[in-house]
Amino acid sequence: MRKLIPLLVLSVLCACSKSKEETSFDFTTKFEKSGGMETATYDEVVEFYTQLADAHTSVAIYDMDRTDSGKRLNLVTFNPNRSFESEFSGNDEKLIVLINNGIHPGESDGIDASMILMRDLAEGKIAPPKNTIVAVIPVLNIGGALNRNSTSRTNQNGPEEYGFRGNARNFDLNRDFIKADTKNTRAFIDLFRTVKPDLFIDTHVSNGADYQYTLTHLFTQHNKLGGALGEYMQESLMPKLEDSLENKEWDITPYVNVFNRTPESGFTQFIDGPRYSTGYSTLFNTIGMMVETHMLKPYKTRVDGTYTMLNEIITIADADAKNIIAMREEANSRFKTGDQYPLSWKVDSTRSRMLMFKGYEAELIQSEITGAGRLKYDSLKPYTKEIVYYDQFKPVTYTTIPRKYIIPKGYWNVMELIRLNKIEYTKAPKDSTITAQVYRITSTETSRRPYEGHYPHYNTEVEMTTEEVSLEAGDYIVDTNQPGMRYLLETLEPMAPDSFFNWNYFDTILGQKEGFSPYVWEDVALNFLNENPEIRKEFEDKKLQEPQFARNWYSQLDWIHKKSDFYEKAHLRYPIIRVNE
Repeated sequence: MRKLIPLLVLSVLCACSKSKEETSFDFTTKFEKSGGMETATYDEVVEFYTQLADAHTSVAIYDMDRTDSGKRLNLVTFNPNRSFESEFSGNDEKLIVLINNGIHPGESDGIDASMILMRDLAEGKIAPPKNTIVAVIPVLNIGGALNRNSTSRTNQNGPEEYGFRGNARNFDLNRDFIKADTKNTRAFIDLFRTVKPDLFIDTHVSNGADYQYTLTHLFTQHNKLGGALGEYMQESLMPKLEDSLENKEWDITPYVNVFNRTPESGFTQFIDGPRYSTGYSTLFNTIGMMVETHMLKPYKTRVDGTYTMLNEIITIADADAKNIIAMREEANSRFKTGDQYPLSWKVDSTRSRMLMFKGYEAELIQSEITGAGRLKYDSLKPYTKEIVYYDQFKPVTYTTIPRKYIIPKGYWNVMELIRLNKIEYTKAPKDSTITAQVYRITSTETSRRPYEGHYPHYNTEVEMTTEEVSLEAGDYIVDTNQPGMRYLLETLEPMAPDSFFNWNYFDTILGQKEGFSPYVWEDVALNFLNENPEIRKEFEDKKLQEPQFARNWYSQLDWIHKKSDFYEKAHLRYPIIRVNE
């Protein structure tokens, strides 16, 4: 990120030489002027915030890093006590709420709602928070926002024209937070790790089913967030938000995690891995929530609901500011070297709760197009009934937290992201030999279809050995005892679902670089077996026990080769090592 120099400084300097008439600006948004039918263009959004910062000292707009579109990401803040120095030094002990908009620019509700919210805060139309800085990313996916159309959101009820889901390079940014293939994500990460928000809100629109609600919430999974912070989010923050919105006549329910079926049979909470924005924020013990409005509802209703939700959750968090800050500090030291850390999760089907759900009756009828059964909702037949909701998850795999990771200096691509995430590290001062834990990949499965520029691995399994390892001067030493511990564990442990390994960062270790010619190796292999009777016995036993192996002469030669010193040590050997001393 560039230095936090607010554009406000330039605006104030320019404003000094202008009359009031010359600097007047109509802060009625395009959404409001159109009666809730239109959303602002990207240029209109930036102009709005620039003028708002020019008119109000409580508002600042910051120029951040470039995105794939070539344009810089912006950050807008509301802070009545702001100084011209960095707002994010941590010295004023304010709670920081970060609102992200336009990750999918076709889902523009939050873009318009945030503009109105920041204007109303600046103009005193709503009560400003006393203990909180409100920060807004006006549009994360700038390239998608510039690619406006009126047809790509097939199911969506307005606005008249909107941006496209893919960014300037056609990436879905809400799958990119770990792999960080885009400049948009890298700009976000730098912003996020500079701002260090206590509460992160991402605004979206969805349609997995039809129901009466305009608003649904998708809080990060509370078991995964864990500790007092996870308990607070689940047992206090979420119920307070639901009650507050109900009092404002805005019903809200958990995100309806179904597709092409009705919700009556129940559904599970969506598990947000670190590839998603709220899963990423969890790695730094930030409370994360997505607001998902229902795309079949009128655009004006969706934006009004998003505005109300943002205002209410800021009010609630502001009242709990000291408590949230204290719990986050505690969370940063909750895990220690030697502890068991959960890497993957699954639904705990033995635990559930009942939701009083407001839906629509639906039936399966014959499609006039395909002749097959199709789902059809009837909005003239609303219902309110109890349904089962599974929002308890339990760990599936664990790792023991090492004291340090060693990253070979050749893996500059990994270190780029370590630095970007503001993870502290040192360098080995000289060549040495250390005792370390080494992983070898024993099995993994790979997607057969491309997914966001990758063919990700999954179900990765490893075996660990303790070895004497050569450390070269300049290799990177990363201590896990720091606020980024969770980020390190979930990216550097190859078994983690969103690890760098599973995102193909280490695919070069999966292929052998050297092999053998059978006509040469036959003679050498025979001598090797004669000199190693224990390996010969293992070889003969394997042929007896595995008929397919016994019939495959090349597999036999390859097996012997892998037992010999000729077999390259780098094959399937995970290059990042763990140190416990």
